[in-house]
Amino acid sequence: MCVSGRPASYIAGPGGRISGEIQVPGDKSISHRAVMLGAIADGITDVSGFLAGEDCLATVGAFEEMGVRVERPAADRLIIRGAGIGGLRAPSTALDLGNSGTGMRLLTGLLCGQRFDSILIGDHSLMRRPMERVAAPLRRMGAAIETQRGRPPLRISGGRSLVGCEHELDLPSAQVKSAILLAGLHANGRTVVGEPVITRDHTERMLPAFGVAVERDGATVSVLGPATPRGAHIEVPGDFSAAAYFIVAGIIAGAAPLVIRGVGVNPSRTGLLEILRLMGADIRLHGLPEQSGEPVADIEVRPGFLRGIAVPRELVASAIDEFPVLFAAAAVAQGETLVTGAAELRVKESDRIAVMAEGLNGIGVHAEAMPDGMRVMGGTVGGGVVESRGDHRIAMSFAVLAARAGAPIVIRDTHYVATSFPGFVAAARGAGLALVEEG
Repeated sequence: MCVSGRPASYIAGPGGRISGEIQVPGDKSISHRAVMLGAIADGITDVSGFLAGEDCLATVGAFEEMGVRVERPAADRLIIRGAGIGGLRAPSTALDLGNSGTGMRLLTGLLCGQRFDSILIGDHSLMRRPMERVAAPLRRMGAAIETQRGRPPLRISGGRSLVGCEHELDLPSAQVKSAILLAGLHANGRTVVGEPVITRDHTERMLPAFGVAVERDGATVSVLGPATPRGAHIEVPGDFSAAAYFIVAGIIAGAAPLVIRGVGVNPSRTGLLEILRLMGADIRLHGLPEQSGEPVADIEVRPGFLRGIAVPRELVASAIDEFPVLFAAAAVAQGETLVTGAAELRVKESDRIAVMAEGLNGIGVHAEAMPDGMRVMGGTVGGGVVESRGDHRIAMSFAVLAARAGAPIVIRDTHYVATSFPGFVAAARGAGLALVEEG
């Protein structure tokens, strides 16, 4: 059931013909970070291109509960009157982050240095997600954080003195890295985070826009605390993860070139482009001026045929959120596509390996789930019913794949699409997909 109490499903028909020009909403990851840094900054932060999806609005609501004044002169614009690094007030209730793992994990880092206690909760999906991976390194800095058998609710005790220290992450995680860096703003001394591979670096790129110095040395990043951000103007580019569905749709169901305007093409996020190019895709980037330190481009996608490949493991981290739609592309590629080294997919909004394999097999595509990835044999796609298990990225991926199906695909439990891509159905129909929403 959806938040309103009504069931939500997509009926995705075959035969879509993708072409033209579209724009996608603002980047979710950047929108979250702009709100968080603006809330603890001295002065006013003006955010344009903000993603007004449920996840980011939950982050806004959490800071409003802590006394931050946020104005919305337009749906995609925020004026945040920062409370300063120590100016947040104790919330009167638990802070509900909805479905947002980014919101919960990054807020844990930001709040563990505050003077008050706080509790972080979420919806039934978020309450099942692992949180010790972020709580453990923060405890090394002096934070007091309790989890419930490693999962939410998170109970954060305030009034603790944090100390900067060096962290070496065993698994690549932009959320854990960002939580540590946000805690480092409160800590005494230098906070250093080393990664096995470089993950998305939106936090490191945005901090200098707020006047906070960041040092980068290969896969190691650090900040010197305590540090107080200053209000800034942040321009949020189009969300690459949202664009990914139309990139794949333009390849597998295109009638003519498709151009997606003004998309963030941060190299820590665009592994999908390299993977699709290895599979034979013709994708061209037309560079635009940077926005708040983020590279931006118009993405031109041309119709074509894909071939299966073994995805290089070094591209996994920079494509982790796009694997559901990559599996959809693999379903119509010639030959076998093999993904390994992606165990992180098991602990997203759903177990994306299991749910994608179940859905693909249910519509006639041979998919073999493995502990850290999947093997997909491209071929003919049939129709049927797919359970998205409330995972927005899985729902949108099957909506794209249906364009190459032999019969309609009904996709259940799609209401969570609004967490990351409000207006997806309208955008998909405008681009040429045959998609109808029920409920």
